[in-house]
Amino acid sequence: MTTRLSAAAGAAIRRLRRDRGWTLSDLSARSGVPLSSLSKVELGQTSLGYEVLIRLCRALGVEIDHLLGPNATPVAPHPAARRAVIRAGEGEACDLGGMSGLAGATELLRRSLTPVILEVVETTQTGGLLRAPGEAYLLVLAGQAVMHSDAYAPLPLHLGDGVYFDAEMGFTLTTGGETPAKVLLLHQGECVRED
Repeated sequence: MTTRLSAAAGAAIRRLRRDRGWTLSDLSARSGVPLSSLSKVELGQTSLGYEVLIRLCRALGVEIDHLLGPNATPVAPHPAARRAVIRAGEGEACDLGGMSGLAGATELLRRSLTPVILEVVETTQTGGLLRAPGEAYLLVLAGQAVMHSDAYAPLPLHLGDGVYFDAEMGFTLTTGGETPAKVLLLHQGECVRED
Protein backbone atom coordinates (compact mmCIF):
# COMPACT_ATOMS: atom_id res chain seq x y z
CA MET A 1 0.00 0.00 0.00
CA THR A 2 1.35 3.42 -0.99
CA THR A 3 0.21 6.64 0.64
CA ARG A 4 0.55 10.10 -0.90
CA LEU A 5 1.49 12.45 1.91
CA SER A 6 -0.31 15.76 2.02
CA ALA A 7 1.58 19.00 2.51
CA ALA A 8 0.05 19.08 6.02
CA ALA A 9 1.49 15.64 6.89
CA GLY A 10 4.90 16.62 5.52
CA ALA A 11 4.82 19.86 7.51
CA ALA A 12 3.88 17.89 10.63
CA ILE A 13 6.88 15.58 10.14
CA ARG A 14 9.17 18.59 9.73
CA ARG A 15 7.70 20.29 12.83
CA LEU A 16 8.06 17.12 14.92
CA ARG A 17 11.65 16.64 13.74
CA ARG A 18 12.59 20.23 14.56
CA ASP A 19 10.80 20.12 17.93
CA ARG A 20 13.20 17.29 18.82
CA GLY A 21 16.20 19.29 17.59
CA TRP A 22 16.95 16.70 14.90
CA THR A 23 18.45 17.26 11.47
CA LEU A 24 17.25 15.38 8.41
CA SER A 25 20.29 13.11 8.92
CA ASP A 26 19.19 12.37 12.49
CA LEU A 27 15.69 11.39 11.36
CA SER A 28 17.14 9.29 8.56
CA ALA A 29 19.38 7.40 11.00
CA ARG A 30 16.52 6.86 13.47
CA SER A 31 13.93 5.81 10.88
CA GLY A 32 16.01 4.11 8.20
CA VAL A 33 14.37 6.31 5.54
CA PRO A 34 17.01 7.53 3.06
CA LEU A 35 18.08 11.14 3.53
CA SER A 36 17.38 11.88 -0.14
CA SER A 37 13.70 10.97 0.39
CA LEU A 38 13.10 12.89 3.62
CA SER A 39 13.16 16.35 2.05
CA LYS A 40 10.49 15.27 -0.44
CA VAL A 41 8.53 13.65 2.39
CA GLU A 42 8.55 16.88 4.39
CA LEU A 43 7.36 18.82 1.33
CA GLY A 44 4.57 16.29 0.65
CA GLN A 45 6.06 15.62 -2.80
CA THR A 46 6.38 11.86 -2.63
CA SER A 47 4.37 8.73 -2.03
CA LEU A 48 5.39 6.41 0.79
CA GLY A 49 4.82 2.75 1.44
CA TYR A 50 2.91 1.95 4.63
CA GLU A 51 6.00 0.37 6.20
CA VAL A 52 8.10 3.50 5.60
CA LEU A 53 5.37 5.71 7.05
CA ILE A 54 5.24 3.48 10.15
CA ARG A 55 9.05 3.74 10.54
CA LEU A 56 8.79 7.54 10.47
CA CYS A 57 5.99 7.52 13.03
CA ARG A 58 7.96 5.19 15.34
CA ALA A 59 11.09 7.32 15.06
CA LEU A 60 9.08 10.44 15.90
CA GLY A 61 7.05 8.71 18.62
CA VAL A 62 3.62 9.50 17.16
CA GLU A 63 0.64 7.51 15.94
CA ILE A 64 -0.05 7.35 12.22
CA ASP A 65 -3.34 9.24 12.56
CA HIS A 66 -1.31 12.19 13.87
CA LEU A 67 -0.05 12.58 10.29
CA LEU A 68 -2.91 11.22 8.20
CA GLY A 69 -6.03 11.54 10.31
CA PRO A 70 -8.76 14.15 9.99
CA ASN A 71 -7.13 16.20 12.77
CA ALA A 72 -3.77 16.50 11.00
CA THR A 73 -2.58 20.08 11.21
CA PRO A 74 -3.30 21.82 7.91
CA VAL A 75 -0.65 23.95 6.28
CA ALA A 76 -1.69 27.55 5.94
CA PRO A 77 -1.31 29.02 2.48
CA HIS A 78 2.02 30.72 2.25
CA PRO A 79 1.74 34.46 2.77
CA ALA A 80 2.89 36.98 0.19
CA ALA A 81 5.37 38.62 2.56
CA ARG A 82 7.28 35.72 4.06
CA ARG A 83 11.00 35.73 4.76
CA ALA A 84 13.74 33.66 6.30
CA VAL A 85 16.80 35.20 7.93
CA ILE A 86 20.00 33.17 7.73
CA ARG A 87 22.70 34.48 10.05
CA ALA A 88 26.39 34.05 9.25
CA GLY A 89 27.45 30.46 9.90
CA GLU A 90 23.86 29.25 10.35
CA GLY A 91 21.81 26.87 8.22
CA GLU A 92 20.95 23.21 7.97
CA ALA A 93 24.05 21.08 7.40
CA CYS A 94 23.97 19.32 4.06
CA ASP A 95 26.21 17.34 1.76
CA LEU A 96 25.97 18.18 -1.90
CA GLY A 97 27.94 15.73 -3.98
CA GLY A 98 30.76 15.49 -1.44
CA MET A 99 30.82 19.23 -0.75
CA SER A 100 29.75 20.19 2.75
CA GLY A 101 27.43 23.12 3.06
CA LEU A 102 24.78 25.01 4.95
CA ALA A 103 21.31 25.24 3.39
CA GLY A 104 19.23 28.27 4.30
CA ALA A 105 15.50 28.94 4.46
CA THR A 106 14.75 25.25 4.95
CA GLU A 107 11.90 26.11 7.31
CA LEU A 108 9.92 27.61 4.41
CA LEU A 109 7.60 25.20 2.64
CA ARG A 110 7.01 25.49 -1.11
CA ARG A 111 10.00 27.75 -1.65
CA SER A 112 11.08 28.47 -5.22
CA LEU A 113 14.77 27.92 -4.57
CA THR A 114 17.22 26.72 -1.96
CA PRO A 115 20.28 28.82 -1.04
CA VAL A 116 23.32 26.76 -0.05
CA ILE A 117 26.76 28.00 1.04
CA LEU A 118 29.25 25.33 -0.04
CA GLU A 119 32.88 24.78 0.86
CA VAL A 120 34.76 23.45 -2.16
CA VAL A 121 37.95 21.59 -1.17
CA GLU A 122 38.52 19.03 -3.94
CA THR A 123 41.29 19.97 -6.37
CA THR A 124 40.32 17.38 -8.98
CA GLN A 125 36.95 16.20 -10.24
CA THR A 126 35.88 12.98 -8.53
CA GLY A 127 32.60 11.09 -8.62
CA GLY A 128 29.51 11.89 -10.63
CA LEU A 129 27.92 15.15 -11.60
CA LEU A 130 25.11 16.94 -9.76
CA ARG A 131 21.76 17.62 -11.41
CA ALA A 132 18.74 19.57 -10.18
CA PRO A 133 15.46 20.48 -11.85
CA GLY A 134 15.20 23.98 -13.29
CA GLU A 135 17.81 26.70 -13.20
CA ALA A 136 20.56 27.59 -10.75
CA TYR A 137 22.92 30.43 -9.90
CA LEU A 138 26.44 30.11 -8.51
CA LEU A 139 28.47 32.96 -6.96
CA VAL A 140 32.05 32.70 -5.66
CA LEU A 141 32.23 34.27 -2.18
CA ALA A 142 35.85 33.40 -1.36
CA GLY A 143 38.78 31.84 -3.18
CA GLN A 144 38.58 30.43 -6.69
CA ALA A 145 36.38 27.64 -8.04
CA VAL A 146 36.17 25.70 -11.27
CA MET A 147 32.76 24.62 -12.58
CA HIS A 148 32.80 21.34 -14.52
CA SER A 149 29.83 20.26 -16.61
CA ASP A 150 28.86 17.70 -19.20
CA ALA A 151 28.19 20.41 -21.80
CA TYR A 152 31.06 22.91 -21.48
CA ALA A 153 34.80 23.05 -20.87
CA PRO A 154 35.82 23.69 -17.22
CA LEU A 155 34.97 27.27 -16.25
CA PRO A 156 37.36 29.07 -13.84
CA LEU A 157 35.51 31.41 -11.47
CA HIS A 158 37.16 34.02 -9.23
CA LEU A 159 35.94 36.00 -6.22
CA GLY A 160 32.71 37.76 -7.19
CA ASP A 161 32.20 35.78 -10.41
CA GLY A 162 28.81 34.20 -10.95
CA VAL A 163 27.16 31.89 -13.44
CA TYR A 164 23.46 31.33 -14.13
CA PHE A 165 22.84 27.92 -15.69
CA ASP A 166 20.46 25.09 -16.48
CA ALA A 167 20.89 22.79 -13.45
CA GLU A 168 19.62 19.79 -15.39
CA MET A 169 23.01 19.91 -17.12
CA GLY A 170 25.37 17.83 -14.99
CA PHE A 171 27.78 19.98 -12.99
CA THR A 172 30.28 19.86 -10.14
CA LEU A 173 32.88 22.14 -8.55
CA THR A 174 36.53 21.96 -7.66
CA THR A 175 38.75 24.54 -6.05
CA GLY A 176 40.75 26.66 -8.47
CA GLY A 177 43.54 27.46 -6.04
CA GLU A 178 45.52 26.07 -3.13
CA THR A 179 42.86 26.99 -0.57
CA PRO A 180 39.20 25.94 -0.36
CA ALA A 181 36.62 28.08 -2.13
CA LYS A 182 33.33 29.23 -0.66
CA VAL A 183 30.38 29.53 -3.05
CA LEU A 184 26.70 30.39 -2.90
CA LEU A 185 24.52 28.02 -4.92
CA LEU A 186 20.86 28.88 -5.49
CA HIS A 187 18.93 25.98 -6.99
CA GLN A 188 15.41 24.69 -7.47
CA GLY A 189 14.35 21.27 -6.28
CA GLU A 190 16.75 18.66 -4.97
CA CYS A 191 20.32 18.30 -6.25
CA VAL A 192 21.12 14.66 -6.98
CA ARG A 193 24.58 13.26 -7.64
CA GLU A 194 24.96 10.71 -10.39
CA ASP A 195 27.53 8.00 -9.63
